[in-house]
Amino acid sequence: MRQTKLFGKTRKDVSRDEKSTNAELLTKASFIEREIAGVYNYLPLGFKVYQKIEQIIREEMNKIDGQEMLMTALQSKEVWDATKRWDGLEEIMYQFRDNHGSEIGLATTHEEPITNIVKKHVESYKDLPIYLYQIQTKFRNERRVKSGIIRGREFEMKDLYSFHTSQSDLDKFYQIAHEAYLKIFKRLGLEAFSVEASGGDMSKEYSHEFMVKTEAGEDVTILCDKCAWAQNAEIAKIKKGDKCPKCGAKVTEAKTVEAGNIFRLGNKYSSSMGLQFTDQDGKKKDVIMGSYGIGLGRAMGTIVEASHDKDGIIWTKTTTPYHIHLLNFAKNVKKQARVEKIYNDLNKAGFEVLYDDRDISFGKKLKDADLIGICFQLIVNETKEDLELVFRADHKKVMGDYQTILKSIKEFYK
Repeated sequence: MRQTKLFGKTRKDVSRDEKSTNAELLTKASFIEREIAGVYNYLPLGFKVYQKIEQIIREEMNKIDGQEMLMTALQSKEVWDATKRWDGLEEIMYQFRDNHGSEIGLATTHEEPITNIVKKHVESYKDLPIYLYQIQTKFRNERRVKSGIIRGREFEMKDLYSFHTSQSDLDKFYQIAHEAYLKIFKRLGLEAFSVEASGGDMSKEYSHEFMVKTEAGEDVTILCDKCAWAQNAEIAKIKKGDKCPKCGAKVTEAKTVEAGNIFRLGNKYSSSMGLQFTDQDGKKKDVIMGSYGIGLGRAMGTIVEASHDKDGIIWTKTTTPYHIHLLNFAKNVKKQARVEKIYNDLNKAGFEVLYDDRDISFGKKLKDADLIGICFQLIVNETKEDLELVFRADHKKVMGDYQTILKSIKEFYK
């Protein structure tokens, strides 16, 4: 992509209503554009990052035998009547009557709809287990919308639902999903750790949240650095400085943001909605369920909160919108032709390149490159024959010819 053709320009100022670092930097760098409070458009740069996050999540869900589907965002009140959650969710669910007089809700979550669907396809124990997931838009009338894309009113979410013949089978898959989540966050470049948390309205058992330390976090986590025990402060019976219940070391406290969560639902929804199967002895039993969620925008916002400096965003190598930001500092015709060749050669080598071919000052190009945060900046100078490769994370430089530079880039991305 040539930057002269890229839609979206970097900006100096953003709305005073944006209180979060992720919204400020993503807006300034032209990754997102706010529509209304808590609702954001993804511009081309932002959508490229979104798609990379989506693909990593999809790959890991497929590896644990998840089957992808797509459910509707419009939901009938009738689906929610069996669990009596329609009235309970009225504060956060957008509910209205359509032109036919039917009561409709915009999807806040999908436990009831997925249970209703599976009910029509499961009869015997031979039909289980099943692991179904989707990546779809959710709508929640959140009161707190000052965290940018970490907490919004319209957002993309991956939700996986598992269906089992027994609690023990759910427990086995729960651990498989737990490990898959840790793999996802590792691949995204996030240092996430598992935290015991309340099941809330979803489950009577402990759930697990996957937290990332950041000062922008909305949660407080009590954790042990020695044995990795951790609990959300909302349920923890100990506080900072107390002994860890697992190993006895002193626990610490950290502000964290929740990057994902998993729940054992048991038969909460299957029992009330009549989702049953016939076991090997011919008896009818409730299907046992689990639920596993990751917000894609939340993941992007968390990456920005955890990985930035005073100059802008620092993307991780799997989420960077382009692999290389090629900065043309040359003016003469001969050097211009060289830059074009480098651009074409890098594309042929399989790298995504954002080529800053704009006729603006070198200082502005460097400032924009730091703000956008692509992992590598490759500078072609007017006077120097060697190319200059700058690593965005720490601004370390490598000087050399094209082959030397290419080797460094390949080594990083392998």
